[in-house]
Amino acid sequence: MIALPKLAAPAKRALMSKGVNSLDDLCSYTRREVKNFHGVGPNAMRVLQNELTKHHLTFKREEPST
Repeated sequence: MIALPKLAAPAKRALMSKGVNSLDDLCSYTRREVKNFHGVGPNAMRVLQNELTKHHLTFKREEPST
């Protein structure tokens, strides 16, 4: 289990409220879902994306809309 990076308090609270306690947990959400969490802004998204990439992880793939 890979710990979440240091984030601003609102982003940290937003992730914790969704049960995201590690980068592994984050992988079950799409980028769009995380971006829409109240408290997660562009800076937090950048930090999260960089950490995922560093650990060879990704956000969940978006399902194409039909």
